[in-house]
Amino acid sequence: MQKEIQTLQTRTALYRRERHSVALAREFTRTALADWDLKQRAEDIVLCVSELATNALLHGVPPGRGYRLWLSLPEAARGTLRIEVHDSGGGEPCVPAAAVTGDAEAGRGLLLVAALADAWGIGERLPGKVVWCEFRRGEGDAGEGYGRA
Repeated sequence: MQKEIQTLQTRTALYRRERHSVALAREFTRTALADWDLKQRAEDIVLCVSELATNALLHGVPPGRGYRLWLSLPEAARGTLRIEVHDSGGGEPCVPAAAVTGDAEAGRGLLLVAALADAWGIGERLPGKVVWCEFRRGEGDAGEGYGRA
């Protein structure tokens, strides 16, 4: 019996506590997706990165600190793209229990992540936390096949 060895392609970047870092995180993600030839759901993936980076910037990064964006993808044709945003702040992110009104300019970040990603969650980190989301790859070639379970 032959055991399949699965290697990961990973990309990581550190960002300062600056507003333009969210745009840099989006561009970093677009570049990784293009390099990995991932086209399906690319805009959903970039939007989730934007929301997680924005939340880290606004709620999770203390002054003088930054956050890390980490992307990983198995090299096999099937697998799961994982996005992690690491910050050193306290608190635990959550999806609002009450619906956000149509005129609200904030409060939708994790609602969007929960709706678009196949999975998401929060992990511990000392100090701080890791907020992650995943997009599963389905049947098909590496550039296609992302879908919901």
